[in-house]
Amino acid sequence: MQPQALKALLTINVVIYVVWLLLFIHIDATNAFVWNHLALNPRLPGILFEPWQLLTYNFLHLQPGFWGLIHIGFNMLWLYWIGKEYEELHGPHRLMAAYIIGGLGGGILTVILHALLPGVGAFGGVVHGASASVLGVITTVAILYPYKSVALIFLGTVRLIYLVIGYLALNLLFLSGGGTSVSAHLGGALFGYLLARAESRGVDLSSWAQIFFQRRGRSRRRHSPSPRHEEGQGMFGRLSGWKSSKESEETQRPTRIHTMRSPDANVEDANGKSESEVDRILDKISESGYNSLSDEEKKILYEASRR
Repeated sequence: MQPQALKALLTINVVIYVVWLLLFIHIDATNAFVWNHLALNPRLPGILFEPWQLLTYNFLHLQPGFWGLIHIGFNMLWLYWIGKEYEELHGPHRLMAAYIIGGLGGGILTVILHALLPGVGAFGGVVHGASASVLGVITTVAILYPYKSVALIFLGTVRLIYLVIGYLALNLLFLSGGGTSVSAHLGGALFGYLLARAESRGVDLSSWAQIFFQRRGRSRRRHSPSPRHEEGQGMFGRLSGWKSSKESEETQRPTRIHTMRSPDANVEDANGKSESEVDRILDKISESGYNSLSDEEKKILYEASRR
C-alpha cells in the first residue's frame, strides 16, 4: 500500500519550503503576505478574522539558512519515521486527520496562552512550521501503542511515550528561550493525546479526512478485481479480511488424516496459536471495543498486522 497521506504531506511541506526560499522570500509583497496572513499571528482580535492561519502555518517553514533546514528536516524525518507505519496500520485518512488536528491544537493553545500570558515569549510571536502537527502524530501513536520503541543515537532504544514526555519537559524547562513556540508543541501533543483517547473509545474523529482519498479509492476499486487490499483499510480492515479469508479457506479445505507428524509441526502449531489469539482479540474488539484490550493484546494485534 502506497502511503498516500504521508507522500502528500511531505510533498506539500517540501515544495512550499523550496518555493519560499527560491522565490517568495525575495519578493517584498509575497514575503509580507505570507508572514502576515498565512503564518500564525496569535494576537486577538486579528486571528478571529483570519482563522485559516490555524491551518496554513502547519505547512510553512519560513526560517532561511542552516537552522531553517534543520527545522524542516527534523519535522519531515519524524513524520516519515512515525507516520509511515501509522498510515499502514490505520489508513491515510487517520494520518491526515492526526496531522491537521495536532496543528490546530497547537494553534488554538498558542492563541489562548498568548491572550492570557502576553509577556511570555514562548507563547507569542509569529508561529510557523509543522512541529505541532508532527507532535500530534507522534503523541497519537505513543498513546495508542504505549509499548512502541524507537532507537536513538546515544540513548539506545526508548519507548516513544517517554520520548514525548521528555521532549515536552525540555520545552517547559526552557520556557523563556526565544524562537521556539512551546505553546504550539504543547497544543499539538495535547490534541494528539485527545485524538488517541477518543479513537480508542470508538469515537471516530478522523472520518472527515476520507474526503481527500475517496476519488482515488473509487477509481482503484473499479479497476481492481479484489477489494481485499483497498487503500485506507487500515490495520483492523486488513486483519478482519485476513480472518474472513482464512475461515473461507478452512471451510473449503478437504479433511485429511495425518499418520506422521510433519518436521515443521512445531512451527505450524505456533502459527496456529498466534492466529487463534488474533481471532480472539478481534472478537473481543467486536464485543467490547478496542479500549478493552490489554497492552499485551494490543501488542499482539500490532505485530500481527505487520506480517
